[in-house]
Amino acid sequence: MSLLVVGLSHRSAPVSVLERAALDPEARGKLLQDAVSAEPVTESAVLSTCNRIELYADVDKFHAGVAELSTLLARHSGVDLEELTPYLYVHYEDRAVHHLFSVACGLDSMVVGEGQILGQIKDALAVAQEQHTAGRLLNDLFQQALRVGKRAHSETGIDKAGQSLVTFGLEQLAAGRDVEGWAHGKRALVIGAGSMSSLAATTLVRNGIGELAVANRTVERAERLVAILTEPGGPGAAGGLTARAVAMAGVEDELALADIVVSCTGATGLVLTGGAVAAARAGRTAPLALLDLAMPRDIDAAVHRIEGAHLVDIESLADASADAPMAADVDKVRGIVSDEVAAFGAAQRAAHITPTVVALRTMAADVVTSEIARLDGRLPDLDDKQRAEITQTVRRVVDKLLHAPTVRVKQLASEPGGAGYADALRELFDLDPQTVAAVSRADTRGGSHEARERA
Repeated sequence: MSLLVVGLSHRSAPVSVLERAALDPEARGKLLQDAVSAEPVTESAVLSTCNRIELYADVDKFHAGVAELSTLLARHSGVDLEELTPYLYVHYEDRAVHHLFSVACGLDSMVVGEGQILGQIKDALAVAQEQHTAGRLLNDLFQQALRVGKRAHSETGIDKAGQSLVTFGLEQLAAGRDVEGWAHGKRALVIGAGSMSSLAATTLVRNGIGELAVANRTVERAERLVAILTEPGGPGAAGGLTARAVAMAGVEDELALADIVVSCTGATGLVLTGGAVAAARAGRTAPLALLDLAMPRDIDAAVHRIEGAHLVDIESLADASADAPMAADVDKVRGIVSDEVAAFGAAQRAAHITPTVVALRTMAADVVTSEIARLDGRLPDLDDKQRAEITQTVRRVVDKLLHAPTVRVKQLASEPGGAGYADALRELFDLDPQTVAAVSRADTRGGSHEARERA
């Protein structure tokens, strides 16, 4: 396995650096394409969230891979490589698998145990598949990471160790009060209509807010979210919620009416300036609570200094989460991750030798076919029944001779350090490397299912 991940997160970099390095969807697509175009890289995927940017790749050279992925991250994030390098971490092979599985379980999240990361991993895989940059290794890796994350949440109490960033952020705004009691009947403004904003709107509605405005650059998306929230059976249908969609041009007017503001857009500049918030506060006595979940930030940090405005952003969430209690179930999740990493590594090592085993059996079948043809030339008087019996006997002999060594070599190859057994098998039986490579390519495309079954 030649899996490499280079990235930075809230654990390795200050929020100011993460904010500058954030990738928009277009930059992520270009990064994926540039990565697979690089010489040491054959597959790539990007996991980009509000508190991490990670580039995963299948590489054939470790040092060249690290240099290339680091350079690409710097180029597409717009942060100079020399400045970015101190904040980058590198994981390779089993350690890279362990890292992603830990991320999927919420162990590496700002709020331990939060489950939203699973959706973000799913999105990262979907984008890599759409861009045709994910091959067998990354498809297997990300799909298994999703299964491991779901297993951790279903088999342990990791959910009790933390919540989503939205819930955690609202708890910080409520400052120790019950969120439902604090939010009940208030007016809320949600800026953005993506997955995080939708989660924020839904959470606010379920906590009993009385009025909701959703602002988005594409008003149709805001209208869709409002419709989902207020439709029969929706979270706001039974509570008398008043909800509406507004254009971004109307945000400052809505700000003057709101008690709670949650913003999470993909904008590269500020959505709410300090001046806009100060103007909204003019003449008001009721406090204004603002939650900024965007990276880079949507709300000017100067709002922290405005009287009557309480801003919680990614930076303050990171500080608060450092003191959050960790559930005892975290140890159980770590055990699950360790077991799953070992199983994934064994499966990948076993899969690595499969093309060689298939090539060996193909060569043996070709030898049988050739020898039966020669036998037909020597004994032309054999009837069909005799010829079939001889053919079957020879095939059984070959299968029995190959069975034990091929089973054993797959077992040995699945163990740590077992990668060399494929090379030994090719050398011992003088297998054509191009034949093995052809089987491997077919396996990557999913076209060699029968061959894998036979092997």
